[in-house]
Amino acid sequence: MQAAATERLIAPARNIEGSLRLPGDKSISHRYALLGGLASGTSKFENFSTGADCTSSLACVSALGARVTRKDDGTVEIVGTGGALTPPASALDCGNSGSTMRMLSGLLAAQPGSFTLVGDASLSRRPMERIRKPLAQMGARVELTEGHAPVTIHGGRLTGIDYIAPIPSAQVKTALLFAGLQADGTTTVHEAVRTRDHGELALRAFGAKVDRSLDSVSIAGGQLLTAIDGAVPGDISSAAFFLCAAALFPGSNLIFDALGLNPTRATLLDVLTALGAHIGVLNLEEKNGELVGTVQVNAPPKGLTGTTVSGALAAQLIDELPVLAAIGPYTQNGIRIRDARELRVKESDRIALVSRNLRAMGAEVDEFEDGLDVPGGQTLYGAEIDSGGDHRIAMAFAVAGLRAQGGTLIRGAESAAISFPEFFELLDRVAVR
Repeated sequence: MQAAATERLIAPARNIEGSLRLPGDKSISHRYALLGGLASGTSKFENFSTGADCTSSLACVSALGARVTRKDDGTVEIVGTGGALTPPASALDCGNSGSTMRMLSGLLAAQPGSFTLVGDASLSRRPMERIRKPLAQMGARVELTEGHAPVTIHGGRLTGIDYIAPIPSAQVKTALLFAGLQADGTTTVHEAVRTRDHGELALRAFGAKVDRSLDSVSIAGGQLLTAIDGAVPGDISSAAFFLCAAALFPGSNLIFDALGLNPTRATLLDVLTALGAHIGVLNLEEKNGELVGTVQVNAPPKGLTGTTVSGALAAQLIDELPVLAAIGPYTQNGIRIRDARELRVKESDRIALVSRNLRAMGAEVDEFEDGLDVPGGQTLYGAEIDSGGDHRIAMAFAVAGLRAQGGTLIRGAESAAISFPEFFELLDRVAVR
């Protein structure tokens, strides 16, 4: 029976091998799009993310007065507004992208006029109070609907603040830095757990001065941005699925070219190494402040061991936790995840969906409010997987299906296009069957 367009049948694989050059990093692409729209001059970005989320960021800056052109070769050109964004006639549609909604809110908070940001049903359930509160402290007027989108921002003059982030969030930090860039005085964000620093690096690339200490980051207001040219490195969050897939098959050999290796993002490489995978990094260089290199992964001959992910590590790996949990049954000693309650309020309740789908494949799993226990040494069987419309769930269980007994049907497979439209095509390319 042929699967419908919204379904994908994953056949078991014998091995993973080949080389991949992945689409541009989503986190970097979002920030380049938003800052390119605010800057003076024309920015050009090679290998910009192909995901629907980053397309939402481009559409929003276009609606705010920037000129956006996407070339056939994947290059994106943005003619910036020179610091003056124009309120559009209709609401700004952020689609499924929490990154767009949160970071754009910071960018707009200092702009004169009123702006309304809307999203799809999933985004409209995600918490937005975490940006409203600090932006209000800066002097912005931000209206929510019971703590969620639609978000209406009445922009105006802002004053820099000293803010202690209660929840580790690179999106909130970036939103405040974007607002602080345009505020009076200095804005400082303190974080107990260091989150990804793409916002700081992007601001510096566009010419802003950003100061970093061990546990805080500061930006002075009144700085102007100038357009840049740059190549977006391959997305390591997208690579995570292929890294985990290769780690499952003794004899595997997978190479990634021009992969982003930002230290605040590359923690998965350390975890896979601790599990026993062999990871090699070659040709490391810096581009616009971001580290880029070639990565080779081979699975250990006797299989992966096991690990616990908790505390600061859980915050750093929040996007990669679903695929780590999905391969947990294939490890010797299992995967234990704690301090990851944030997974409950992502595009779906990822803890619940991972648990339900592992059980559908015949696995034992214990679910907790802030994580999962996935015992090792288990056999998974092909099953029907409910992605919940969540791209990371769809891709995580496509990886789990590679080692399962029998075929695995991913329902809602089209959700992968939110972040990674090429995912299934590239998975078929490197899976040896």
